[in-house]
Amino acid sequence: MNKKQLDAILGNLVSAVHMLEAHPEFTALIPEVRVNLVYAPLDARTPQEVAAVDGRITSVRGIPYAPGLPAFGASDHMARLVLEVRKYDAAVNAGINFKCDKQIIRVVEEYCKDKGFTTGTIDRTKEPAKVAERDGTSMPWKMKYLVDTYGKIPRLFYEGDGWGKEPLYVAIGKDAVEVTEIAVEIAERCAADKKK
Repeated sequence: MNKKQLDAILGNLVSAVHMLEAHPEFTALIPEVRVNLVYAPLDARTPQEVAAVDGRITSVRGIPYAPGLPAFGASDHMARLVLEVRKYDAAVNAGINFKCDKQIIRVVEEYCKDKGFTTGTIDRTKEPAKVAERDGTSMPWKMKYLVDTYGKIPRLFYEGDGWGKEPLYVAIGKDAVEVTEIAVEIAERCAADKKK
């Protein structure tokens, strides 16, 4: 990738962060581990080659807030996730994680029906012990589990809780702005749902 293309990826991440910061309702979807937003260049092979928001996205005074600028190598977990997804779906370049609870699951399932997106879940109880015990080895198993269960990796999926693991949703797509739009639309629906 040339410098112009890499700058475009960083710019797309900045636009996505501005979108989150303009939607205070997204704060309700920020998990304890905070939010990772990543965008991988087409030729990325390692997490160091994937761009992400440095320091993750948190909330300050009820507003989503990014403490650092997008940078290459700023994510490990979500970067590895997108790189692993890409082994099954070359059109995926970006991902965002957000909170998962019963209300959010219901809203996401309705949202996916409306949008024609697939949704799914990773059952961590089926993860082999030898995979779960070694840090950093579960990502290939998780993505293969989704493909084996759903025939492909769903556009939105969540991991149930496991030992020391917070349940999280992930949305995947072509770029950071696209996955952020999905997350914001879900946040808006969750806010409206709570007012019913």
